Amino acid sequence: MLAAPGSPLDPRARGCNDLIRQGAALCEGAEDVLRAIEAIGGFRAPPPPTYMRRRGKLARTAGAGFDLTFPTPVHVDELARLVGAPAGAVFAALVELSLAGRVELSPGAMAARA
Repeated sequence: MLAAPGSPLDPRARGCNDLIRQGAALCEGAEDVLRAIEAIGGFRAPPPPTYMRRRGKLARTAGAGFDLTFPTPVHVDELARLVGAPAGAVFAALVELSLAGRVELSPGAMAARA
């Protein structure tokens, strides 16, 4: 555990200073953080998100996005929640579907079936 020291006169620093008293390593900069990360095994790439494991992110999102668009406009965030993918990926898929003439995008990040 790392803690950044603070002024003993500042009540906001009480927690960090207490952690240092209890044995937390002193953190004075990025080098301290890198040393701590290396001590626990270094950097590892995170596993890919679930939506990327199935036939590619854009293909899955584009298909699901079209299946979930409604005749009335729906907000992109709501579609992202239903699909289970990031809003940015869903919006990118909806732009491609819009260019193909299958989805109509409206102001305010709203999408509807074309």
